[in-house]
Order: sequence, then structure tokens, then C-alpha cells
Amino acid sequence: MQATKAETLENLDAQIRQIQQALAALGPMRPGTLTRQYRRPQQRHGAYYQLSYTFQMRSRTEYVRPEEVAQLRAELAEYKRYKQLTARWVALSLQRAKLRVKGARAAGAANPS
Repeated sequence: MQATKAETLENLDAQIRQIQQALAALGPMRPGTLTRQYRRPQQRHGAYYQLSYTFQMRSRTEYVRPEEVAQLRAELAEYKRYKQLTARWVALSLQRAKLRVKGARAAGAANPS
């Protein structure tokens, strides 16, 4: 039974290492949401792009030039990937910690002093 737990811990550690490698490979990133706005929305006239994000508890809005949109979308995608990877890392770490504690308790109950 103990080998299964060790294998599971090893499996979780391997998954965490993969996430760490993926995080190290990430490129430039930016948080936020890119939207297309209009100066006259009823006529859909005067389109422009706007980036909205919150950083250090401050909300910000920036205008984005049309030639910068493609690069910005790539940076937003990298940030989204970063958030997914870190969330998965935390979930795996919590799972690993619970399994480790459970194994330690089982070992303590099997070897009472």
C-alpha cells in the first residue's frame, strides 16, 4: 500500500515539474481584456481598441493602436496560460500535501510509540 502512495507522490511531483518547465518557457505576457470600442456606437463608427486591466489594485485602461493588436493578443494569451498553469500547480500541491499528511498519519498509527 505504501508503494502506491509513493508512486502517487512521484506522479504529482512529475506533474509539478512539467508545470514549472512550462512556466519557464512562457514569453511576454500582459493581464487584461482587449475590447473594440466605437466613438459612435449606434452607427458603429470610429472603431478603436482598448485594453483594460487591474494591477496592484489599480484599474487601468489603455488605448491600443491597430498595428499592436496582434502582439497584444499573444501577450494576453500567455498571461491566460500563466494563470492556468499556476492554478494547476496550486491544486497539485494541495493534493500532494494531503497525501503526504495522510501517509505520515498512517505510518504513525502503524508504529505507535
